[in-house]
Amino acid sequence: MRKYVLSIAVILFGFSLVTVYHNRNENLTAKMIAFALYVFQESTDDKSIDSTAVVRFFKKYPNLKKHQSDVNALYKKRNYTSIWFDKKGLIEFANLLYSKVNQLEEEGLKSQIAYKEKIDAVFNDTNSDDLPQMETELMLSSMYVFYAKKVYKGIDIEKTDEMGWFLPRKNLSYENLLDSLLVDPKLLSKNEQQLFGQYYKLREVLKRYRQIEKNGEWNPIAIDSLERVFKPKDSSKTIGQIRQRLAIMGDLKLDSKSNVYDAELMAGILNYKKRNGYKTDYLIASKHIQRMNIPIEKYIKTIIANMERCRWIDPKLTIADEHIIINIPSYKLFYKKDGVNILESKILVGKNMTETVVLSSNITKIVFSPYWNIPKSIVENELKDLMTLNEDYMTIHNIEWNNGNPRQKPGPRNSLGLVKFVFPNSDDIYLHDTPSKDLFQYEYRAYSHGCINIEKAKELTLLILKDDPDWPIERINEAMKGEKETPYILKKKIPIHIGYFTAWVNDSGEINFYNDIYIRDERLAELLFSDDSK
Repeated sequence: MRKYVLSIAVILFGFSLVTVYHNRNENLTAKMIAFALYVFQESTDDKSIDSTAVVRFFKKYPNLKKHQSDVNALYKKRNYTSIWFDKKGLIEFANLLYSKVNQLEEEGLKSQIAYKEKIDAVFNDTNSDDLPQMETELMLSSMYVFYAKKVYKGIDIEKTDEMGWFLPRKNLSYENLLDSLLVDPKLLSKNEQQLFGQYYKLREVLKRYRQIEKNGEWNPIAIDSLERVFKPKDSSKTIGQIRQRLAIMGDLKLDSKSNVYDAELMAGILNYKKRNGYKTDYLIASKHIQRMNIPIEKYIKTIIANMERCRWIDPKLTIADEHIIINIPSYKLFYKKDGVNILESKILVGKNMTETVVLSSNITKIVFSPYWNIPKSIVENELKDLMTLNEDYMTIHNIEWNNGNPRQKPGPRNSLGLVKFVFPNSDDIYLHDTPSKDLFQYEYRAYSHGCINIEKAKELTLLILKDDPDWPIERINEAMKGEKETPYILKKKIPIHIGYFTAWVNDSGEINFYNDIYIRDERLAELLFSDDSK
């Protein structure tokens, strides 16, 4: 208002000058008029946002009110100046963002912003129901916050906590994100500073699987008998159907239409089994065919659920030069150094009643030939009954009393094996060796009480201590004899991240699917596809 009054004053002053000088200099008169009109245009072309207008806007459009504080923060950073308009009108980035909002299904999302018809009107020249410029400005800011929350942030932290996801959620600044997008709009398509790189790999696979669904080629595979096991050189109509399915999924380069289990199909079966967490042999049992017969829609939902999990991860989490990643459903541990996988190992994880927790921490200590201080829950639920059934149970299993609590002494039969890796966490779980090496041969490996048992415990120890002059291999071998507990505080902490991904794309672009052992995908999918836009 102050600018408007000032403009009027300038114009009146200009015209008074015009009156005085009109008879003296006609050229000067024309210049003075032009100057007055220019000042008026510049002064009334006001790109400032009235903070009270923000309040009025969200009262008028209550279904957007959940975005109010974030929208207000955008303008506060910009001293309440316009984001979406310049002297020429609506900026081009607004059109790009609008296009992305209309393509949310490509991001694995099924959601629609409230008052979408109002936003559509902004970009539809033929619609006569135009919004005032101030409302358009605030409507587009609400659209931006809606999009950023859905694509870059994901569901609320309270809901992820309920699902047992305790990896630290990333901090997302909508103001800083908008700054970067305005400078480089291409980041709307791919922004690995904000989204974990695996997200974009899954997005590509989602596109491919939706095309498979659209083509209608995902035909059921006949199962002759639940007892039937196909072997190389067998011939069956089912073999031909399996061949077609593997070609569709990319395990075979092409479908030869043959019903004979030949060498080409053998290679495809090995690849399929590797991608799906099976033992890699050439036998095709009914369980493998049943897995292939899972509807394409369910595979798509699985991909979408894991894209959502990627939204929760801070991309900086895995940039440390040395770190360990554990994926619970794949029963795998990866030790990475300078971006390279230097160790891959099978693991055992918690069974359904004692699920392994999703978390991040740092390995701070290695304990050689450890004692196992038996948790109270195991004492109450298992050990007491075993001791009742066999009075010699503690002696047989090398268990002693220590200040009134049972513990298993170091040795080759100790439940923690010959080494454990300690990382502080509230659930008191750790990574350790195990004497039960035979369990690693099984496809299903959720057998522990919550801790993570690693097959290649000694190999991991040697790699971690490789450059530590205090721990040559001879000393490590001596410490792992199982005779005396020997703790060692690491000179450098090693980040460890325990995650839960039932779909994962490897560096070759192949999608790997793993059993949802803790039954978490369906619940997550329900949250993603619930309509919370109203």
